[in-house]
Amino acid sequence: MILSRIFRHPIKAHGREELASVLLSEGACLPFDRHWAVAHEAAKLTEGWNRCANFSRGAKAPALMAITCRLDESSRTITLHHPNRPDLTFRPDDDPARFQDWVRPLMPEDRAQSARIVSAGRGMTDSEFPSVSILSLSSLADLSAKMGTDLSIHRWRGNLWLDGLEPWAEWDMIGQEIVIGDAVLRIEERITRCRATMANPETGQIDADTLKGLSDHFGHRDFGVYATVIRGGRIAV
Repeated sequence: MILSRIFRHPIKAHGREELASVLLSEGACLPFDRHWAVAHEAAKLTEGWNRCANFSRGAKAPALMAITCRLDESSRTITLHHPNRPDLTFRPDDDPARFQDWVRPLMPEDRAQSARIVSAGRGMTDSEFPSVSILSLSSLADLSAKMGTDLSIHRWRGNLWLDGLEPWAEWDMIGQEIVIGDAVLRIEERITRCRATMANPETGQIDADTLKGLSDHFGHRDFGVYATVIRGGRIAV
């Protein structure tokens, strides 16, 4: 088993960034993963972590799935890229108006529009606990074969991609601890998927019914697992 790819998503649902290595901390998300999130105009936020229904996301706005990004950690400046928009470089903490103008054409008119960028002091992951998502390239290859289409890893917006496992062996790892580099992670639970995975991450257009594929062939809509960092340390592909 090897660690094949590492990704983070500094603004929840608004761009992915690949890393060669990263330092994990005990009890924390991958650094700067979902550090910010975009609350929509109908959001009902409480202090701290909030559920994904309060945020603009690919399940409701598939065009967002085609965003890639680059984060400068020292200045907390992000550059966003999208095939249908000019590049945007901005600071989420200080310059939300320019971001709102940039993202508006990517949002369906019949959905709640993006209103403001928020942060919570922890990653705004879909799990109530600070998590790192772990996914298997073997499981993705099996699902792709059964669906008859080559599914991109970017549909799943995972943090760590493992290679060399038997397909779906990650289900048997729940409750166990795994060592990756200098870190130790405990596998906690499956990740249940949403409509965001149906969008092509190159175009932002829905083109594959991943939820039906999972349901028809496996009887559920789960892909990947959430893990907790129980010993921090550096990991690298």
